[in-house]
Amino acid sequence: MEEKIYLASIRPKYVYRIFTGVKKFELRKWIGIRPPKGSIIIVYASGSVKAIVGEFKVGRVFFAQPSDIWNILMTMEKPGVGAEDYQYIRGAKYALAIEVLNPILYVKPIKLDELRRIIPGFMPPMSMKELSRDDPLYELIIRKARETTFKALDKKSI
Repeated sequence: MEEKIYLASIRPKYVYRIFTGVKKFELRKWIGIRPPKGSIIIVYASGSVKAIVGEFKVGRVFFAQPSDIWNILMTMEKPGVGAEDYQYIRGAKYALAIEVLNPILYVKPIKLDELRRIIPGFMPPMSMKELSRDDPLYELIIRKARETTFKALDKKSI
């Protein structure tokens, strides 16, 4: 079965925590999308960064009311989330805690203006959206970013 791929907008301070290995779970208000274990989340850093910067593999996914998500995470050793993370999902009917596995920064971030040159009118998602393999964003941009990054990673391991 082919892995599913999602594009998620995440604030820069949380992106930093994901790619430095501090944040082990990404918390999301549930908007009808629940990425399955093994899928890939492409990370768009919002705010002042405005760029696709990397990706991570989805581990466990917890789906429940925010207070239940919080209780689950607080039983874990170093989940990498704090009160500020909880404030984001508090008040939502349902929320997700998406386990972050194997975060990989791309060799070169893909800035919003570059994305819009290739795909006129491109708008990053407010939260998250699923990408198909034939989506122009995946086909023209992300696939190439992944290939370049994975080739660079292979060279480092030699």
